[in-house]
Amino acid sequence: MNKPNTNRPLASKPAISQRTACLSAAAADAIRDIYQRLDAVIAGHQPRCDASGRCCHFDAYGHRLYVTTLEMMYFADAMGLAPLPPTPRSEGNFSLPQLPHQPGCPWQMDGLCTARDARPLGCRIYFCDPANQHWQPETYEAFHREITGLHDRFDTPYQYTEWRAALAGYVKMETT
Repeated sequence: MNKPNTNRPLASKPAISQRTACLSAAAADAIRDIYQRLDAVIAGHQPRCDASGRCCHFDAYGHRLYVTTLEMMYFADAMGLAPLPPTPRSEGNFSLPQLPHQPGCPWQMDGLCTARDARPLGCRIYFCDPANQHWQPETYEAFHREITGLHDRFDTPYQYTEWRAALAGYVKMETT
């Protein structure tokens, strides 16, 4: 699994509350631990994945993916994303950058996830396998409570934002 870069500071206030200075190594480790434990629980259920990519086609299948502040910070760090500066509107209010609407996840390529190790809780737990729907809501709620608790533990403002809206506040950093 990719270890997030914990040394990159985040800009103030663009999208999903990057008001904290950076994702600390301890916060990254705590998120990673939750994801690893969740992956073990999921493996125990043995859900079928057809690698069809339907889970990433949000609009076509009528579902939405939401992400917390710390999950987005973890994802951004792991994927080399930097927050975009806020766009002034009026008198101190800021708006998210406006990117073209995408019907699905921009990290899906040819039906496969290109951000698998860093993907958030909702991506990890959602399977369209009808035989494996019954355990997903309760499992999601339990692990989401843990992630929510990390926001208090690491003094990070909590936001719960739709995935594509959260991603709209970031840009891929150029590597040299």
